[in-house]
Amino acid sequence: MAGVSGIAKSSLQYFVIDSNEALEFKLVRSPADLDDDETTFKPDMSHQVYGDSEQIFGYSGLRIKLYYSACRLTTYLSHTYVEKVDPEKFEGVEPDEVIKPIAERIPPGYLTSLNDFTAAVQKDASFRPFGEMQRRFAIDLESGEQKTFEVYLCDVSTTGFLEYHERMQTFILWYIDAASYIDVDDDKWKFFVAYEKYQDNGNPQYAFAGYMTVYEYYAYPSNIRPRISQMLVLPPFQRIGLGAEMLNSIYSYYKNDAKVLDITVEDPSDNFARLRDFIDSRNCLKLECFQPPVLLQGFTEAMVEEAKKKLKLNKRQVRRVYEILRLHVTDRSDKEAYRQYRLDVKNRLNVQYKKEDRDMEKLKKFLKPEEYAATMTITSRDQRLESLERQYAELEEHYVHVLERLASAELS
Repeated sequence: MAGVSGIAKSSLQYFVIDSNEALEFKLVRSPADLDDDETTFKPDMSHQVYGDSEQIFGYSGLRIKLYYSACRLTTYLSHTYVEKVDPEKFEGVEPDEVIKPIAERIPPGYLTSLNDFTAAVQKDASFRPFGEMQRRFAIDLESGEQKTFEVYLCDVSTTGFLEYHERMQTFILWYIDAASYIDVDDDKWKFFVAYEKYQDNGNPQYAFAGYMTVYEYYAYPSNIRPRISQMLVLPPFQRIGLGAEMLNSIYSYYKNDAKVLDITVEDPSDNFARLRDFIDSRNCLKLECFQPPVLLQGFTEAMVEEAKKKLKLNKRQVRRVYEILRLHVTDRSDKEAYRQYRLDVKNRLNVQYKKEDRDMEKLKKFLKPEEYAATMTITSRDQRLESLERQYAELEEHYVHVLERLASAELS
């Protein structure tokens, strides 16, 4: 748009739309859902498809409809608009592609006819989940309604699953930042897929609700270290406790496997970190080493051993859970008890600076004074204290959120 005049530019703003607002998703269970605004949900982001600005140029009143049948995930893609920019009136400026950026990222064969899609929705009645069922559980909603969910385990050899996974994974583009599709040729991947089981005219049906991927890394000499890679709970199923149940499904699957050393997580988001801390803290509350009198004595290797043996937690996560639960049993109105707690956490946070000191001391032995001076990165004492205070404050705020959820779970 570099050559467009100022007057035309201001007019062109009329044709700029937020791609997050333009997009409309549905998980369609029946034809009635197509006209029901209550079944529509929005993306959290769209920059992985429409660019960093998350804007589409060239249309007013743009609506992009990306619908899935709730069970088979048969896909429908189309768009409508009120007005489209005329290049002849705006010095040759063309409208952006709307459908192509999505079409390039979803499996071929998507439908563009609403009649065809409506017919496809009827075929969901015969859908049955792939793989082996791991867990079935019920969740009570605030409305008083109860929903039933089932979690199924699949791998790359599960008959028919890879084609389903192609459709399933398209959701991560809109809900997981820096998302990438995984290499399904690698047989070390495991997939835990959650469905809502509901009745339609007396027949059971299974609506896709979310999934988690786990990569089983080799660990010497003949062990495995599962790493949770992706977790997605679709918006219609969020904030009801489904994510917690899905994570527990993974723990249940691995915790009695003698080959599993511990379970790790790949680049957890803030939301996932809160969920994981909540589940791990709740599970550790049942262990002997995490009872109040023991917690107040400080962090021990016995905690690491018990949590690793019974829950497959790694040492770093055990330390984190200890800090959360020790805060839980610390009387913050008792100045000395609260001071001891803060010191305990800050001593752990200060380890990075102690390592920095040791590294610089080693360098000092081998470098000339002027070379050593050029590599000086040690932060001042005041900077360290300020950094420690900031890190501690952020951690405590996070821990308090976890404890509030624990308290809420105990009441429910």
